[in-house]
Formats: sequence, structure tokens, C-alpha cells
Amino acid sequence: MKNLFKKFSKTGVLVIGDIIVDQYIWGKVTRISPEAPVPVVQVTDESLLLGGAANVAHNIASLGGKAFIAGVIGRDDMGKTLIEKMKENNINTDGVIAKETRPTIVKTRVIAHSQQIVRFDREIKSDISSAAISSLLIYVEKCLPKIKAIIVSDYCKGLITRDLIKKLLRIAGSKVFIAVDPKIGHFNYYKGVHLITPNLYEASVGSGINISDEKSLVMAGKTLMKKLDCGTVLITRGDEGMTLFEKNNRITHVPTFAREVYDVTGAGDTVIATFALCHSAGISSKNAAILANHAAGAVVGEIGTAVATRNDIIASVKRSR
Repeated sequence: MKNLFKKFSKTGVLVIGDIIVDQYIWGKVTRISPEAPVPVVQVTDESLLLGGAANVAHNIASLGGKAFIAGVIGRDDMGKTLIEKMKENNINTDGVIAKETRPTIVKTRVIAHSQQIVRFDREIKSDISSAAISSLLIYVEKCLPKIKAIIVSDYCKGLITRDLIKKLLRIAGSKVFIAVDPKIGHFNYYKGVHLITPNLYEASVGSGINISDEKSLVMAGKTLMKKLDCGTVLITRGDEGMTLFEKNNRITHVPTFAREVYDVTGAGDTVIATFALCHSAGISSKNAAILANHAAGAVVGEIGTAVATRNDIIASVKRSR
């Protein structure tokens, strides 16, 4: 593992996708509002964290990899905050485009006594302009000599389209490993990528098979591989771990390594970031999946969007032996 981690510092990964601010408002509830049957939250703190594609890139950087990001934000205060936070966390932001007409996406969660009370989203979900897409793809081409993998972080916010994926595969498909964190409604976009990482529900909808047991799980995984002409499928299964599907009918079930689960926000970002970085550093898909599961086990033990570190993975591996 130490040898692997040394390789991370020489391994570049580009994340392209929907860049989001995860805003958390923390507080306490001591009474119900006299105006309506809702809790009154006494605010004690507030935090702004990297979300969406930015959280994927943050995980890459946290593990010691070279993180690059491409996407669109607003030309607003939240956008400026995002850029500052990404730079602070060693993420190369040269591929981020700021637009006047498109506000930065913000997800605001109100947390009281370790429980989410409500979430509200500020966003525009229409497709990104063709000019912006062209600029992003030009940046991807410039990055190719510096990277070994591209992660597509699809949050259905307008950036990831069928046309974008086609052009991305044309530009980089034979040169770098392309991994996608998929979303329902977009599965037909991903044909030809090297890896997808759906959760159980996404895999059920994407494959058209209701996953209810191991037999249906295997059928769904194989169907996705065939349907998308995809080399690898990694289905995340919550507290049951994950299942890796590879060519030649190789199937690996990886049990969960989480000690306690407090918040699954961003766990999928950690999984795909860790897998892509490990795979790009030269280890097998099976071992990449195992380490990704250890990393995910660390972040679900935190409340709020979190990232894994190399020490988190080492500690989790030691506990599991």
C-alpha cells in the first residue's frame, strides 16, 4: 500500500461534471414553531464544502493524486468561494468556466442533533451551451498528457449530455481510463466507457431488472456490461458493500468496512475517486474496489460531505485483518 500511495503523487485524474457547493447549516431544536407545525432551528454554525464533481476531485487530492477539474459555475460569490476552496485543496481549476447566466449550484442542508431537517437546492438544470461544452473539451485535450483517468461526475444538472460523452470518448477513450458515476435517465449516454459505479437503485433502473437478491444482482450487473459495452461495473450496495463485475464473468463481492454509518452524502464520490486513482496507479480492479470500499467506510462515519485520506484507508485495512 505504501508503494501504491507513492504512485498517487504522479497520477493525474481529471474530473468533469456538475460542480456543487454543499452548504450545511448546523443548529439545535428546542421547540416547535407557533406559526406552523415545524421545528425551530437555533443556528449554531455554518459550513461550505465542495460537492458534486468538486467533491470527487477533493477525494483525488486528499489521497495524494493530481486532481484536475472541468465544469461550469456561476460568476457569483459562491463561485468565487468554490474556486478558492478547490485551490486550497490542491485542485487544478484551469478547466472551470464561470458564466453570468448560470448561478453556482448550491445544496443547503439544515442539520440539528445529527439529523437532516430539510434540504433546499438552488440550481438551473438546462443543458450547458454548446460553446461552453467546446471549451471544456478543448481543456480535456490539453490535459491528456497529464492524466491517466477521467471521471464523469453526473448529477443531472445540465453538463453531462449524450453528445458530450460521445465527444469525450472520441478525444480520450483510447488514451485514458474513463469512469462514470451514473444517474437515472442518462444510462444510454455511457455506452463505451470503461467503468460505471451505480448504486443498487440506479443499477435496477439502468438494467431494467429489479434487484432483490444475489441472482437478480448478478443479472443486472451482466446486463449493464452488455448493454453499455462497458469493461467494468461496480455496484455499490450500502451496508452490504459492493459487487464488482469484470469481463470473462469475473464477479467479486466486497463486504462493507464501515464501522458506523452516519451520513452517506458523497460516499459515491469517494468510491469512484478511489477506484479510478488506484486503477490508474497500476493495481487490479479487484484491489481497487476493495480499497474504494475501505475509503467509503471512512466517509460514511462522518456527518456532512467528507473525503477519505490514505491514513483512513490504512486504518480501515488494519481493522479488517
